[in-house]
Amino acid sequence: MSDNIIHLNEGLLKNQLVELVRGTVKETLNSLLDQEADRLTNASRYEHTESRKDTRAGYYNRKLLTKAGEVNLKMPKLRHLPFETAIIERYKRRESSIEEALIEMYLAGVSVRRIEDITEALWGTKVSPATISELNKKAYIHIEAWRNRKLSGTYPYVYLDGIFLKRCWGGEVENISILVAIAVDGEGYREIIGAAEGGREDKASWLEFIRGLKERGLSGTQLFVGDKCIGLVETIGEVFPKAKYQRCIVHFYRNVFSVVPHAYGNLKLGHAAH
Repeated sequence: MSDNIIHLNEGLLKNQLVELVRGTVKETLNSLLDQEADRLTNASRYEHTESRKDTRAGYYNRKLLTKAGEVNLKMPKLRHLPFETAIIERYKRRESSIEEALIEMYLAGVSVRRIEDITEALWGTKVSPATISELNKKAYIHIEAWRNRKLSGTYPYVYLDGIFLKRCWGGEVENISILVAIAVDGEGYREIIGAAEGGREDKASWLEFIRGLKERGLSGTQLFVGDKCIGLVETIGEVFPKAKYQRCIVHFYRNVFSVVPHAYGNLKLGHAAH
């Protein structure tokens, strides 16, 4: 007896589901638009009452781009009153707020599987990994635009440091170095002017990072503050030869306390705090 083999056309099924969602969105929005027109006229479409404020004058078509694709809407027309609706804007804001929530969850370190469970609990349907990936691409576009923005004005003081974070890549967790620059402008306000993955805190990484800041418009810097990384000190001398370099006092204390007895280090730290 031969086995019956059932082939599932995933592409066709996906298209059918998309059409189903698009049809539901279209039907819901058109129904809401009709209800809003009834509210403005104070009567249903074919109802004739003394309290009626206006009558219908047909429809005009309008296209709306949604996550499920393009939807054709029938916008009611009234004979005298202007038809002003907030439904479409509310729908757009709702989709935007959902996007922002998904992006924030991802950037906060929530796993894709966990995001699927959360969206199913909140909205009754799971958001696919492909959708989350597309949203992240949008987020990265804004992040890259911020990282590469032009710097205007002058920044007399710039603080530089590298922080190590754990990253999961290909199922393996590894430490990566993020190089960060925080500047102080002429009015005393602090601003993060740069952040980049450095691989490690060596001269090559710092040189590329500092040169990038200068190319983006960093100017007027009189003092750079950082740790005693030789590669960083040498880089500042090459790229900003007129600026001074000062060792960060916090790093200095950490270096000192790392080589003294623990009890004595705590005692000295208490005096330093006072």
